[in-house]
Amino acid sequence: MTANVADILVEALPYIRRFSTKTIVIKYGGHAMIDDELKKDFANDITLLKYIGINPVVVHGGGPQINKVLDAMGITSTFIRGMRYTDNETMDVVEMVLGGKVNKEIVARINRQGGKAVGLTGKDGSLIRADKLTIYQETEENKTPEIIDPGMVGTVSAVDPSIIHTLTAQGFIPVIAPVGIGENGETYNINADLVASKIASALNAERLMLITDVDGVLDPANTLISSITSERIDRMIKSGEIQGGMIPKVECAVDALTSGVKKSHILNGKTSHAVLLELFTDSGIGTQVYIQ
Repeated sequence: MTANVADILVEALPYIRRFSTKTIVIKYGGHAMIDDELKKDFANDITLLKYIGINPVVVHGGGPQINKVLDAMGITSTFIRGMRYTDNETMDVVEMVLGGKVNKEIVARINRQGGKAVGLTGKDGSLIRADKLTIYQETEENKTPEIIDPGMVGTVSAVDPSIIHTLTAQGFIPVIAPVGIGENGETYNINADLVASKIASALNAERLMLITDVDGVLDPANTLISSITSERIDRMIKSGEIQGGMIPKVECAVDALTSGVKKSHILNGKTSHAVLLELFTDSGIGTQVYIQ
């Protein structure tokens, strides 16, 4: 047992050296945010990263938690292309749950493990500027596309990372809820993968990690692809090998790479200590995306 532990530490050493002082943006979502043991593991992982000289920045989701509160309030959720239709009443709940309950729970768990986490939304320090998202539904040939209004759902127009730099320089771990502010002070609900990608780009992060409930990108035989180029991802989307909810994730991963992030990772948060296993082992546990 002792020898195995020593081997693991030796294997991790070159990665610890490589990532020391670097920024790693982690999108925290899926089952890892629900299971108590996995939540504790995640808090430990993030705290450990900070203690060994890495600067973790956490962006979190919270769909199941939002659903629970909406159901309790008798508000029916409607989804358009996988996105929650967000009217003003729903937006109030989204902001309350993401920026309040979920965000502060993550902060408290990291702090209990010895970290110094601080909770933010994209409205703090004008961190995330947002525009209203407009969805264009393709119609028959030669006809004008139908415009679908998803409500107060936004897309990222700009990121000002000043507040993140200030916090990390003082030893704090930023934990960010994916809520942005519009030109006229409107509040927008934004996809957490997209927010993580744009923040990673603005920080010129060493890594972007997207934690989800699947192992990563799979080949036609449902075997995990441990490392993949952005060019192959493009081919797999066009061929239909990548489809459904994985498409926006890989698009966010690739978008970050084209904006200066060194590598992106998609990994399964159902695995204990998923962040450490992906970063500090030779084989990893998910899919690493890079530009050749």
